[in-house]
Amino acid sequence: MTIMNSNPNSPSGSSMISQGRIYPEVSARAAPAQTSRLLGLYRHWHRFVLTQPLEALLTLVLTLASLQLLSSALNWGVIHAVFAIDEPACQLARGEGACWGMIGEKFRMILLGRFPFEEQWRSALACTITLATLAWSVSSKAWSDQGKSFTLWAWIVTGMVFFTLMSGRFLGLEAFPIWSPVDTELWGGLPLTLILSLGSIALATPLGILLALGRTSEMPVIKSICVLYIELVRGVPLISVLFMASFMFPLLLPSLQTPNVLVRVLLGITLFSAAYTAEVVRGGLQAVDKGQLEAAQSLNLGYWQTQTFVILPQALGHIIPGMVNNFIAIFKDTSLVTIVSLYELSGSLGLAINGDANWRPYKIEGYLFIAAIYFIFCFTLSRMSQNFENRLSKR
Repeated sequence: MTIMNSNPNSPSGSSMISQGRIYPEVSARAAPAQTSRLLGLYRHWHRFVLTQPLEALLTLVLTLASLQLLSSALNWGVIHAVFAIDEPACQLARGEGACWGMIGEKFRMILLGRFPFEEQWRSALACTITLATLAWSVSSKAWSDQGKSFTLWAWIVTGMVFFTLMSGRFLGLEAFPIWSPVDTELWGGLPLTLILSLGSIALATPLGILLALGRTSEMPVIKSICVLYIELVRGVPLISVLFMASFMFPLLLPSLQTPNVLVRVLLGITLFSAAYTAEVVRGGLQAVDKGQLEAAQSLNLGYWQTQTFVILPQALGHIIPGMVNNFIAIFKDTSLVTIVSLYELSGSLGLAINGDANWRPYKIEGYLFIAAIYFIFCFTLSRMSQNFENRLSKR
C-alpha cells in the first residue's frame, strides 16, 4: 500500500510515505543560466579538444587549409581579376588574377556555338522560351491539378517553337530572308545541350517504364528481351554508343536514307538512358506493396488498367529522387557529343578559345563559367524534385 501526500499547498520539505519508508521531496533545480552563443561554442570546442585531441588537431588543420584556399580563390577570382574585355590587362594580370573579360569576348560563341552570326537571335530566343518553360515547371503551380494540362501543352508548344526557330524550315519560313535554313551541324552551345538533354529525357522516360514493366513481366520471351537489352546497354560506356550511332549505324543503311547526325546522337543517348531509367522504375515497382495488386485484381481490373491507375502512380512517387538523379546524369552526359563533332557547351568553348591565341590561356575561366551553367540547371532539377516530393507528402 502506498500513501502519498496529495496536499498541493504542502511545503517543499514535506515527505512521501511509501511502504513504510519516508522519501524526502527534492525541490526543482534552477534553470541553467543563459550563455551567449560564442561562449557556448568555446565550451563545446574546449570539451572537444580535451576528449578528442587528434580529431581536434585534424579539424584545425583542415580549417586553416580551407581558409587559405578561400583566400587564394578570392584574390585570384575577385581582388586581382580583370572584368573588362581588355586583353593587354589580362596579360598583365596573368598568374595573379582571373580574366573574366574572356567570357564577355567569347560569350556568343560559347553559348550559341557555330550558329550563323546574323541568325543568332533565333537560337537565343529559342533558349529563352525553353528556359521560361523550365522555370514555370519548377513552380508548385505547374503540377497542381489545374496546372498539369497547361504545363504539358506548354512543353509541346515550346518544342515546336524551338525547332522552328532553330531550323527555319517549317511553315514556309525559309522563303523569307531573315529565316534562312540552318543545318543541324551548325547547332551548338546551350541550344544543343538543351535539345539533347530534354529530348532524351522526354523519350527515355516512357521507354524506360516499358522496359521495367517488361522485365517484371511473367511472359518469358518479353522478360528475356528486356533483361538482355538492359544489361547489354548498361554494360557499355556512352562513348561507344555514340560512336556506333554516328559512324557504324549509317553503314547499315543506304546512303540516301541515313538519318541526320543530330537524330542519331539523340537516339543513342535515349536508348542508353532508357536502360538506366528502367532499373530505377523497377525499383519503384518492387517497392509497391503486393496488396495493391491483389486489390486491383479483386476489382477485375486488366493488366494495363492496374499498371496505369494503381501500380505506376505509386511506383513513380517512390523514385522521384532516383529519376531526377538520372535526369541530371543525362544532362551532364551530353558533353560527350563533342567526340562526334557536335559542339555543345564544352565543345563551343573549345571552338571559341582554341582558334584565338590571345584568349587561349584563359581556359579555366571559361570552364568555370560552363560549370556555373551546369550547376544552375542541375540545381533547378533538384528543386523540381523537391516540389514533387512535398506535394506527394501532403497527400
